[in-house]
This record gives sequence, C-alpha cells and structure tokens, in this order.
Amino acid sequence: MNEANDERLQNIARKRADFRKSLYSYVAVIVFLWIIWWITTGRITGFTGYPWPVWITLGWGVSLTIQYFKAYKVNKKELADEDIKS
Repeated sequence: MNEANDERLQNIARKRADFRKSLYSYVAVIVFLWIIWWITTGRITGFTGYPWPVWITLGWGVSLTIQYFKAYKVNKKELADEDIKS
C-alpha cells in the first residue's frame, strides 16, 4: 500500500513538473511570436492589423489549461479509490 502511494505521488510530481516545463515554453514562444508580429505588422498597422499569434496563443493555451487540470486538480476516480481503500 505504501509503494502504491509512493508511485501515485511520483506520478503527480512528474505531471506537475511537466506542466511547469510546458508553461515556461508557452510563455517564451508566445512572447517571441508576438514580438515577431509586432516587428513585421503591428508596428506598421498598429492594433488594426491581423494579429495571427492570437490563434496559437488560444490553441496552445487551451491545451495548457487541460494539462494544468490533469496535474493540479484531483481526479474523482482517485478520490473514490482512496475512500474504498480506507
């Protein structure tokens, strides 16, 4: 039982570490893309130009949100399993 708990804790820690890595990558890439947009289009047209990085920001942001909930929110199945074991 203790080994199963250790394995579950390691799995949670791994998911959280993976989320943090993904978050750092997201921030770095999104900032880079918005800078590229500003240099090539935004500076000339202001905020009236087509902001193409918004689609990448939203799409990747949804994926990152899902990854957050998997890493930091408790799964209902895990709660039920813990109740059965205790």
